[in-house]
Amino acid sequence: MPYELAALGSALCWSLTGIISTAPARYLGGIAYTRIRMLIVFVLMMAWVVPTGALATIGADAWPAIILSGLIGIFVGDTALFTAMARLGPRRTGVLFATNAPMTVVIAWIWFGESLGPYEIFGCAAVAAGVSIAIFYARGAGAGHALETVQGTLWPGVLIGLLAALCQAVGALMAKPALMSGADPVAVTAVRVGVSALALHASLLLPLAVIHPRNALNVDMFLRATLAGIIGMAMGMSLLLYAFAHGNAGIASILSTTSPVMVLPLLWVITRQRPSAGAWIGAVICVAGTGLILGGGRG
Repeated sequence: MPYELAALGSALCWSLTGIISTAPARYLGGIAYTRIRMLIVFVLMMAWVVPTGALATIGADAWPAIILSGLIGIFVGDTALFTAMARLGPRRTGVLFATNAPMTVVIAWIWFGESLGPYEIFGCAAVAAGVSIAIFYARGAGAGHALETVQGTLWPGVLIGLLAALCQAVGALMAKPALMSGADPVAVTAVRVGVSALALHASLLLPLAVIHPRNALNVDMFLRATLAGIIGMAMGMSLLLYAFAHGNAGIASILSTTSPVMVLPLLWVITRQRPSAGAWIGAVICVAGTGLILGGGRG
C-alpha cells in the first residue's frame, strides 16, 4: 500500500472517530472515556497480534522508545484529545489536532533530517492559517447542534487540543526508528495502547474527580467506545504508523490532517445544516497547504 494512501486512510478513520466519540466523551468525561476505550482496544488488538506473532518483530532495544511513545502520544495525547472534544466538539477539535502536521514536519526535520523545502514551509503556514480560520470564523447555521456546541470556556479547550497535537507528533515520531527497523505497525500500536491503558487505570489512584466517570457506563456508550476504538486507534493509528514507516513522516502527517476536511460533509449529513463559509475556507486553505507540501516533497 502506498504510504500516502495509508495516511489518507488514517484521516478518514479519525474523522469518523470524532463523530462517534463526542457523545460518549461528554457523557463519561474525556479521561474516563479514553481509559475505557484504550482497555477495549488493547484487548482486541492483543487478540490479533499474539496469535500472529507480530510482537516478535519489535526488537528488544526498541521497547523503551515505544513505551515512552505510548505514554506521550496516547496516554497524554489521546486524553487531551478527547477532553478537548468533550469541550469543543469534533470539528473544532479536528482542526486544532491538524496542527500536529506542521509540528511533525519541523520535528522530523530536526530529529531525522527529513527535508523541509520552501514549498513545505509555506504549506505548513497555509495549514496553520486554515486551522485558525476554521476555529475563529466558522460560525455557521449548525452551531446550535449538540455536535457543534462548546462546553465551558473556549480557550482551555483550544490549549488542550494543541497539547494533544504536540503529543501526537512527538509520540508517533518516537516510534519511527522501530518501524523503520521492521517492527509491525499493528504490534507497535498494540504496545502503545497497552501502556496507555495501564497508565490511565493507574491514574484512578489519584484523588481527582476529573479522572472518574461522570456517569455510569451503559451498553450504548460501551458500543460507541468499542467502535471508535477499532476505527480510530486500531485502524487509524496503525495506518499512520505504516505511513511513517514507509515514507516521509512530515508528508504522511500532513495528509492525515485532511480529517477536518472529511468531517465537514459528515457533519452536514448529521446536522442537516451546511457548514459556514469560514469552515469551507479554512478547509480549502488546509488542502492547498497539503498540496504545496506534497509538491515540495515530490519536486
